[in-house]
Amino acid sequence: QVRLVESGGGSVQAGGSLRLSCAASGYFGNLYCMAWFRQAPGKEREGVACIESGGRMSYADSVKGRFTVSQDNAKTILYLQMNSLKYEDTAMYYCAVAPWKTSCSVTDARGFTYWGQGTQVTVSS
Repeated sequence: QVRLVESGGGSVQAGGSLRLSCAASGYFGNLYCMAWFRQAPGKEREGVACIESGGRMSYADSVKGRFTVSQDNAKTILYLQMNSLKYEDTAMYYCAVAPWKTSCSVTDARGFTYWGQGTQVTVSS
């Protein structure tokens, strides 16, 4: 049973930083994509950043240069370092895993079988 638990959300002023963490337990194979998604009230869910098991990363245009996705050495924790936060980054942030998905894109949510419960990020202007 794969379990994902996010943490690190909170309230911050515009221009500030937060680091989200997603602790993963259970086995989901050696080939996978891990990703961060977000959903703001009244808006569709969108992919923010993803990382392949081989280490290749991709980002939504709206966060490029501000957000960085990474994993710990054991590949059991997924991070999202968020800098220069903007009001429009306010959303619930979710991590997700797509087992056996070898190519990750923030615009392709297919295959993401496992999801965390989310952590709220609120940016005040």
